[in-house]
Amino acid sequence: MQSLAKQARKMARSVRLKVEQGEDEITVTLPGTKFAVVYQKSADAPGLVAKSFWARNDQDAPIALNEFLALAWRAANDKARELGWVV
Repeated sequence: MQSLAKQARKMARSVRLKVEQGEDEITVTLPGTKFAVVYQKSADAPGLVAKSFWARNDQDAPIALNEFLALAWRAANDKARELGWVV
């Protein structure tokens, strides 16, 4: 029997986030859920800053909110590197 942590990691790997680029922001959502977060370039720091997020408890989401936020952060940073916003 798999532990809950292993099951959660396996589920997180199978999740497909939607990453969209705006003029100076990156939006990450989990389609089919209420989870969304917007990151923007920071003038005062070398990375991205969470500008806003919508993340109500969504019992139908395939992952927990904290897992979504961790995955969204990684996805946004990958996109920001691709765009040359961060190193």
